[in-house]
Amino acid sequence: MTIAVLGATGMVGSRVVAEARARGHRVLALARKPSSDDPYVTAVAVDAGDPQALRASLTGSAARPAADAVVVALRTEPVDQEFLVGATRAVLAIAGPLGVPVLVVGGAGALRSPANPQLLVADDPTYVPPAIRAVAAAGIAQLHACRADARGPWAYLCPPAQLNPGERTGRYRRGTDTLLTDADGASWISAEDLSVAVLDEVENPGPEHLFTIAAGPVEPSAG
Repeated sequence: MTIAVLGATGMVGSRVVAEARARGHRVLALARKPSSDDPYVTAVAVDAGDPQALRASLTGSAARPAADAVVVALRTEPVDQEFLVGATRAVLAIAGPLGVPVLVVGGAGALRSPANPQLLVADDPTYVPPAIRAVAAAGIAQLHACRADARGPWAYLCPPAQLNPGERTGRYRRGTDTLLTDADGASWISAEDLSVAVLDEVENPGPEHLFTIAAGPVEPSAG
């Protein structure tokens, strides 16, 4: 496959690129300042806020192939909800009519709280303190943008409450609309294992539009 990764230089996007290449896929690495020495990774400088540039990047040309799937792994600092939603809508508008599936790596805020299913994680201070509530709200708006677009296949992946660089174990648990926690109440995964889940979904899409993941069970130590 040729997989376009929008936000290819970020924490998540860069690991999705690496995982895709490890599995033998070609990658279109879309970012403001992308670079790669891998002949099977095409670095495409693009502003995610420019719909025309996105269209040119995703639909291919004589110089590069069109995308068979798109992974949206955008983050802004500080959070810019308008930009995030606008870029997501633009990708859906381009990919949908072509039948190209879109996987959006969003936020945990759109999930239900495991302690109170009537409460979204975004509204649960256990997981989302006031300082990052705007980030959670932007993720929910991004999900709403996906749900409002019926032109093509899409899925929205909610990471757990904590997502940081770490180890690739290749293991993770998959859930639907409720935040996953471990026996100690923690909700986390490494960015490396999240990228494993991303590529699994791209290669073999599941039945849900909205799903979540968390770190897999810890294997018992020898002896």
